[in-house]
Amino acid sequence: MKKSIKIISILLIFNILFLGAAPKNSSDNKVKNIKVDARSAIAVDANSKRVLYDKGSHNIMPMASTTKIITSLVAIKYGNLDEEFEISGNASSIRGSKVGYKKGEKIKLRELLYGLMYKSGNDAAIAIAEGVSGSVEEFVKVMNEYAKEIGLMDSSFESPHGLDSNKHYSSAYDLAMATIKAHEEPFFNEITSTKSVDGNEKGFSRSYQNINKILWQIPGANGVKTGYTGNAGKCLVSSVNNGTSDIIIVVLNCPGRWKETEKIYNYTKEKYEYKTPLINENLPKDIKEKKLPFMKDSNITYTINVNEEVLEENKLKGTVRVYENEKEIYLIYVY
Repeated sequence: MKKSIKIISILLIFNILFLGAAPKNSSDNKVKNIKVDARSAIAVDANSKRVLYDKGSHNIMPMASTTKIITSLVAIKYGNLDEEFEISGNASSIRGSKVGYKKGEKIKLRELLYGLMYKSGNDAAIAIAEGVSGSVEEFVKVMNEYAKEIGLMDSSFESPHGLDSNKHYSSAYDLAMATIKAHEEPFFNEITSTKSVDGNEKGFSRSYQNINKILWQIPGANGVKTGYTGNAGKCLVSSVNNGTSDIIIVVLNCPGRWKETEKIYNYTKEKYEYKTPLINENLPKDIKEKKLPFMKDSNITYTINVNEEVLEENKLKGTVRVYENEKEIYLIYVY
């Protein structure tokens, strides 16, 4: 006789208890919606990927040098950081923002990535593309393949630098997701979170100063990339650690990008708080201790559907669904 599998399924809805959270008067925490002077903007909690603020985040738009987030990710994935690349005439003569590399200079990929992200060097972008893939065209193919691989569905690339082009575009949402992916790369974080680097200490050809003012403006800021062209306007992708998680903020075509980014960040701090659901002692530690952003004073409930007799590692045991004011906001898979 086939042995039946007992399914432990808890489908009642409970009020969640939270560590360190006390009841508050809801009238004390009404947060007004903000007006952001940008064509498109988004704020995302990096750990949960919850969207905390949205203004047309899926609008297809030119994104200027924020392109270089993908350029750097592809270079780190497929290149050798210690390999030297010779600067071509194509790289040294590119228009727009440049580091100032001279034709014939030999620069390691590691240093070129600092030039790319610190100085927004279009010459660094061309040198990286030619060095890693043999040509700009081949590198751009890899950029587009990689973008699809990591789930960027609103993006198309025609260059590694982001100068205006008809088929070169992205969305605030895609750029936020790309940045969350980029945070998985320690070297990317090392570059984008620091304000300057001494060339002598690093063994580089020159020293570099980061042009991203947000690193000085908001405590906890740890990146990421500026951008500007005539069509794209002023753009900025930022990352700010709030003590619990990184908040990724993207503003596109935003004349006051520094001020508007700070406005969005302050809004997320006022509207959301992080709580740790005490769901069930039998759930894995990483779920029991997971801190997630919730709107302040919202009614949080959850359901659990878990088969505790599934013993194999990496096999799905069930799900936890978390609701905020009766709207499902998190679906957590239990393994």
